[in-house]
Amino acid sequence: MKQAIPVLSSGPAGQAMADAVQTCVHCGFCLPACPTYQVHGKEAESPRGRILLIKDVLEGSLPLEQALPHTDSCLGCLACETACPSGVKYRELISPFREWSNHRRSRSLSEKLRRLTLLTTLPFPSRFRLAARLGIATRPLHGLVPKAFRPMLQLLPASLPPAQPLAPFHHAQSPRHGRVALLAGCAQQVLAPEINAATIAVLTQSGIEVVIPESQGCCGALAWHVGAGDDARTAARRNLKAFPDNVDAILTNAAGCGSGLHEYPLILKGCPEESAATAFASKVEDVSSFLLRLGLPPIPPPSRPLRIAYHDACHLSHAQGVRSAPRSLLRQIPNVTLCEITDGDTCCGSAGTYNIDEPETAAALGALKANHIAATAADFVAMGNIGCLSQIRLHLGSLPNAPKPLHTMEILAMALNSQL
Repeated sequence: MKQAIPVLSSGPAGQAMADAVQTCVHCGFCLPACPTYQVHGKEAESPRGRILLIKDVLEGSLPLEQALPHTDSCLGCLACETACPSGVKYRELISPFREWSNHRRSRSLSEKLRRLTLLTTLPFPSRFRLAARLGIATRPLHGLVPKAFRPMLQLLPASLPPAQPLAPFHHAQSPRHGRVALLAGCAQQVLAPEINAATIAVLTQSGIEVVIPESQGCCGALAWHVGAGDDARTAARRNLKAFPDNVDAILTNAAGCGSGLHEYPLILKGCPEESAATAFASKVEDVSSFLLRLGLPPIPPPSRPLRIAYHDACHLSHAQGVRSAPRSLLRQIPNVTLCEITDGDTCCGSAGTYNIDEPETAAALGALKANHIAATAADFVAMGNIGCLSQIRLHLGSLPNAPKPLHTMEILAMALNSQL
């Protein structure tokens, strides 16, 4: 697509945005892959439509306010990148454009407060734990809570699990095969600390030393995907300093975080740390692909045959291209039948803070995903992202005999320890 985007005045990612627009040939292969197009059926709610809107805004022929409802409604799931035959790097357009527009738009007071609440609590486990406890306590007063904040309450569990502080170092429990650093995550530490515990257990039982850098922080993905570029750069710089060089890989067990770490070169584009960000991103790997390459110890058979469905988290399958590794690991459990989910790689509607910012569309996608999962008649549904877990658990809760949602590492840890 021909474009005349003023690259120099469009920020450090101006060239990347222009290249993404120019690569698009307007073929439409992205439309059926896009969850918001599936729900709304409108051209402006598709990647192709959004690319054209962004192009017109950046070129100055369309007022920003006309494009924002449609760019805001994008999940950022990147299913369009998987479907695109031309190789459009949509991720290098949507997030930079959100940062570009963030300084040029107006927001209502409720939007400002919701955004401020999310950006100042979710990335900080201690703050988020306090906020979550307050939210759980005030849930009976749901009707008195401002409408913009109600989706937050709905997503909270009935209670929080006890905190599980992570030691900075974990020895390999079998002959040592490697050494890794693990990103602990933010909301995951509060909502599901058992995921990190399971991940460390599987790694150490597989002969891997695990380092948990004590000065690490939020990956920055949440801020980056909502256009808060300064917050994202602060998070990226902190982690560049925190993670050691003497590890075989920097591992993540949350798809959104892994995708965010891989985007550090774009987040820090034009900054002095850009080359360091590129080197850092080259060492980032999802725990499932790392374990598949190194190998698991023998897994004892479960007490009964099991059916396990696997849900593809968007930022694992589309953003990082990790699809076969989790499935291959789960198939190593004896007496397990792995079930595919209808439209399994379609977004569940979580997408960072999307189910808070766009609750109606998120709920429609969540209900659809839950029904497809329930139709597998599986015992468990495995996935590799805390956001998906929270969203899917919420929507499976209203269905009878639904599979139990667990992280892939939780299922593997249970299998290794004869707990399935």
